[in-house]
Amino acid sequence: MWAPAVGSRRPHGCLSKDLEASTVMTDMRDFTDQDGRTWSAAVGEAAGPDYKGRFYLVMQPVGRVGEAVSLVDIRWNSRRTAQRTLDTMSVVELRRRLRSALGRAAAPAVVP
Repeated sequence: MWAPAVGSRRPHGCLSKDLEASTVMTDMRDFTDQDGRTWSAAVGEAAGPDYKGRFYLVMQPVGRVGEAVSLVDIRWNSRRTAQRTLDTMSVVELRRRLRSALGRAAAPAVVP
């Protein structure tokens, strides 16, 4: 018979119930930048067989399709972790990440 590990605070069967309960997640989070423009932060997913770092942060101005900025340096291994992080990020953190991404997108590429 299975028994929880020594020091475990979860009774048998609780973990799967917790995971099932947490599958309800929001897809995007809207916030306003320092100039008053509204942006949506979302989780993007890269295709491929490797699950490590598959999910990344994407920000797009609301109502302006095609102007999304991908922050591929902010990566997660699961959608659940990515969404939890996105849901708990402060507006200050979202604005800082957006400024960083826009600054890098505007910088000219360095060609050796």
